[in-house]
Amino acid sequence: MSHTAHIPSHRKPRRSASKLAVRAGVAGGVLSTLAMAGTASASPSAEPVAETTLEMPVLNLDLAAEVASAVTTAAENTRAAAVEGELTAQEESARTGAAAEAKKAKEDAQQKADAEKKAQEEADRKAEAERANRSSARATLSTKSSGATSSDGSGASVAAPATGSAAAIVNFARAQVGKAYVMGGTGPSSFDCSGLVQAAYRQAGISLPRMSQAQSSAGTSVSLSALQPGDILYWGSKGSAYHVAIYVGGGKFVGAQNPSTGIVERSLSYDRPTGAVRVL
Repeated sequence: MSHTAHIPSHRKPRRSASKLAVRAGVAGGVLSTLAMAGTASASPSAEPVAETTLEMPVLNLDLAAEVASAVTTAAENTRAAAVEGELTAQEESARTGAAAEAKKAKEDAQQKADAEKKAQEEADRKAEAERANRSSARATLSTKSSGATSSDGSGASVAAPATGSAAAIVNFARAQVGKAYVMGGTGPSSFDCSGLVQAAYRQAGISLPRMSQAQSSAGTSVSLSALQPGDILYWGSKGSAYHVAIYVGGGKFVGAQNPSTGIVERSLSYDRPTGAVRVL
């Protein structure tokens, strides 16, 4: 091939300056070799040179590096994709586990609420049954009561009219009906519950403690089915009662109830007391 033959170009677009310099150097060496070969063929004493085809060496000095870089990049991308996939799988597993735990917690809470509701309903049924039994027992005791007492239809007994000291207590208590209730009041224009009881018993020459708690422990405990006029009624526990009044007979009591009602006379069925004590 002559030095004027077309040399195919292997250049790639936008090569760096260093790569172009290397290629230019190589190309220059090749052209020099071709020039020397042409001179030798022009010499008369030289042997004829058979026409040959010279192949231009492919300049791929940077191709291997680019391939290696591409392979490295692909490998890194593959690893990154694998890591991303693993993280995604872990997140999905975590979300699934959290949802399952939340569902289980909700079911447990519902079961607990149902159990508590059932227990409360059972307790309410038992309490209602106990109240019914107590009412039945009181009615039976009232029916069986005899002698000086008779039933007033409220489950309590009705004693004979008060006499003596009991009459003095009852008459004083009834005379205060309509007066005001004042906390700490001891008369004569207003009373609280224990102040009224204390003042009434003073009419019979009996000194009682000032507070309802102590008054509920005075004397001897008596059944509500065997009350007598002048007995002290109390609400709450004996020794720690929160309210007291005086039984006046006929199934009724007189008491300083509250600031709204003042001192009133009411049936035992209006607000049935917890117990009673007899001081006389």
